Amino acid sequence: MAARRRERAVGRSTEQSRRLGALEASLFLASIQQAEPRSWRPGFVKLAASRWMKWRTILPQCCFFLVTCALTALEAVPIDIDKTKVKAAQPVDSAKIEPPDTGLYYDEYLKQVIDVLETDSHFREKLQKADIEEIKSGRLSKELDLVSHHVRTKLDELKRQEVARLRMLIKAKLDSFQDTGIDHHALLKQFDHLNHLNPNKFESTDLDMLIKAATSDLEHYDKARHEEFKKYEMMKEHERREYLKTLSEEKRKEEESKFAEMKKKHENHPKVNHPGSKDQLKEVWEEADGLDPNDFDPKTFFKLHDVNSDGFLDEQELEALFTKELEKVYDPKNEEDDMVEMEEERLRMREHVMNEVDTNKDRLVTLEEFLKATEKKEFLEPDSWETLDQQQFFTEEELKEYENLISVQESKLKEKADELQKQKEDLQRQHEQLEAQKLEYHQVVQQMEQKKLQQISPSAPGGESKI
Repeated sequence: MAARRRERAVGRSTEQSRRLGALEASLFLASIQQAEPRSWRPGFVKLAASRWMKWRTILPQCCFFLVTCALTALEAVPIDIDKTKVKAAQPVDSAKIEPPDTGLYYDEYLKQVIDVLETDSHFREKLQKADIEEIKSGRLSKELDLVSHHVRTKLDELKRQEVARLRMLIKAKLDSFQDTGIDHHALLKQFDHLNHLNPNKFESTDLDMLIKAATSDLEHYDKARHEEFKKYEMMKEHERREYLKTLSEEKRKEEESKFAEMKKKHENHPKVNHPGSKDQLKEVWEEADGLDPNDFDPKTFFKLHDVNSDGFLDEQELEALFTKELEKVYDPKNEEDDMVEMEEERLRMREHVMNEVDTNKDRLVTLEEFLKATEKKEFLEPDSWETLDQQQFFTEEELKEYENLISVQESKLKEKADELQKQKEDLQRQHEQLEAQKLEYHQVVQQMEQKKLQQISPSAPGGESKI
């Protein structure tokens, strides 16, 4: 009986220790989230930029690119190489070239499905002949019924893995709130890139949903990035003002003066050519490609910068064309230059060129579209380009609203942290009580074992026991 009581006490102690450890982890995370705003100081721009640059990804391709990217090798644009001196390009192993991260939460699943479909010769042939409308409409998805059994088996396995991953994420989220009685299967409905009604088989419906979900998500991706950038700028200004409040009057004036000086220094840069204009492209032709500006030819320029030779200038290939212009404004060595702002500027340039050149809105520029754009008046006589330092990202009202939101979030986090701290203290007391009971039971068991030994004397030399 004493042994069983001891086992139950040890089990309760172990469970309390586990709960206490989980609570300490939650409290630690909450304490990080409710931390006071970091002090703004000279050099904060770079520190903030490095933090945000970790998760910001290159803007992804449209659905057409996502489906076909596995069929063509992608590589970075070697804009600093004089292509006239390259006699023969060495073959590149396409297996070593990874397509860019789309930033979608199902990015890995999307890439794996593309890789598997690529292995089927019939589907690959249909994909090469399909146009963007055929893909978006879902007609191409019907071809899935004709792929080999081996490919279908792999797709089934991929879908089962993705469903298991989503279920695990849902369970982890719900468990963190200690919810019970939740229908996890019903919650899968919020994911629209697969058919949750049949979690074990990959069907044409799944491919159709995956294509449409990716297309829709990517169309709103640029807008989401602009919103994130706006929040980034408001947070940066908020932290700067909070830091100034902690300074004396004299120090505050010094910081304000230094801030104004850095801002003025950043705005003092060479003229930025209008993205996609003849002057801008000729500058790339001369400085990046090492060619005579008098020999500028749009068709040759297109083929030079169509790095994977697929007949299109995709978004990454376009963005590479703006590097020279961005270098006029941003230098990672300069304290006053924010690299997050540079990526936002690159995004704005690419969006502008796409809006002007990409007539069918498939997020890919063909040679025909490119040549037609060079015939426009805007190509020869463009308007001046306003950089980000000439624009206002937010109003004072928007900043105040954002600061109020931050204040509310911090209050909630503080309340949660206080609650977790109280729970931690309660569990700590319970843990100590259980440890004391465990020690008491252990001592009782030892006493009982000693009494048993005292009742039996050692064996005599003749083999007889003495009682």
